Amino acid sequence: MSKAKEKKADAAAWIAVAAGTIGALMATLDISIVNASLPTIQGEIGASGTEGTWISTAYLVAEIIMIALSGWFERMLGLRRFLLIVTAGFAIFSTTCGLAPSLGQMIIGRVGQGFTGGAMIPTALTIVSTRLPPRQQPIGVALFGMTAVLGPVLGPLIGGWLTENASWHYAFFINLPISIALLILLLVGLRGGRRRPDLLAHADWLGIIGLSLGLGCLTTLLEEGQRDRWFESSLILTLAILSGIGFVLVGIGQLISREPVLRLSILRDRSFASVFLMSLVVGGALYGILYLIPQFLAQVPDYNAEQSGYVVLLSGLPTMMMMPLFPLLVRIIDVRLAVALGMAFYGASCFLNAHLTAADNGGQFVTAQLLRGLGQYFSLLFLNQAATTSVEARFAEDASGLFNAARNLGGSFALALVSTLLDRRTTLHMDRIGEATTANSPTGQAFLQQLGQGLAHGDPAGGMTRGLALFSQQVQTQALVMTYSDLFWLFGVIMFVSIPLVLLMKPLPRTGPSTAAA
Repeated sequence: MSKAKEKKADAAAWIAVAAGTIGALMATLDISIVNASLPTIQGEIGASGTEGTWISTAYLVAEIIMIALSGWFERMLGLRRFLLIVTAGFAIFSTTCGLAPSLGQMIIGRVGQGFTGGAMIPTALTIVSTRLPPRQQPIGVALFGMTAVLGPVLGPLIGGWLTENASWHYAFFINLPISIALLILLLVGLRGGRRRPDLLAHADWLGIIGLSLGLGCLTTLLEEGQRDRWFESSLILTLAILSGIGFVLVGIGQLISREPVLRLSILRDRSFASVFLMSLVVGGALYGILYLIPQFLAQVPDYNAEQSGYVVLLSGLPTMMMMPLFPLLVRIIDVRLAVALGMAFYGASCFLNAHLTAADNGGQFVTAQLLRGLGQYFSLLFLNQAATTSVEARFAEDASGLFNAARNLGGSFALALVSTLLDRRTTLHMDRIGEATTANSPTGQAFLQQLGQGLAHGDPAGGMTRGLALFSQQVQTQALVMTYSDLFWLFGVIMFVSIPLVLLMKPLPRTGPSTAAA
């Protein structure tokens, strides 16, 4: 190994990594920080429940578009200038959201937050792969991986606490001091990079328009599909067509552009392609389960947002505790074995929650959440490491954009799957329970009579009516619990079925990460 490769990162490089980590954490936090505050926000800005969902959807749509396009902006403006612009923009748009008196202004602010915040996620991984020498990259990867795990976990908890103890406005205003600190770190830690304004003159406009149209429409389709009954809706059908047109334009741009906006050719590398697919799967499990657990706890044991947040937070503890070990583990454990182990832990944790009952509460999730945290540690962090080393350094921006877009897109697919199956499987289970236990069967009559007597309070007829209502509620609750069990089981199966993808990955040298990304 040459002396150049043995050279350690200087203080400026670590300040740059710290800036990238803080920016990525802030951006991932804002994906979910408003979820616990949505009912309050909707009431204050005069939005209906359906309209209020766009407060989250607007951010997700804008973010995934910018994640994919960030490599092109970075090459054109230079990394330092690009990050300074988007950090300042994020602070401005956060203020816009915090002061929003109407739904329209809130959505404008959230779109702006999504565009500017989306740029901070892939650039954090780019900083790690370009500013740190190969032997120190695992430290930066661990810090970045922590943001991917903790951001979605801490978001609802922080948002719920701020809403309960201060005001929902502070869920946005909290970004202001962080953005100011981030600007200082960027000015100190990053050098002024080379700009390439010529990229604007011969830009891959087909690719830019295609990615914006394809990813934007696809994300909106997945977010709104179940609410609009999928392809029964002309809106969903139109979004699907526009998304398809967008991806066709991207393909044409890859063929005719001198320098495509996003080099999809790196997906021909089997190792990176497998990392991309597993990022889809792990992202789906991450965001899908982060949605399932609070929903179950709110609907069955009647937890509030803050109580649910503490249960969700448990999965972040193993990552925080084991993060210092990652630079050592990445040198002694084959990356393929580590990712397979992580996905197996993840799948096993899902199976632990595949037999829920109506009597279960947060305690039922403790062991599964800790095991899930181990799964996230091994799968996400080692996939991050593989993403930075699977391609040449000149493709680092494109690899980071694709890897992070895959994780977010996997989350959108998972949430669409969850919302669809929650509706359909609950109806199916209610029908089956109703067929097995009818009010006219001897067992059903005896049960109803028992309920009616307990609720009569001197009014037998009223007691029977209340008993029927309670019986119906219990059937619905049982059907809902069975559906949640089905969904956890399904996520477990998906994780285990995806494990063979690790066989397509290239192993990292035992002496340290590959130098390709240095």
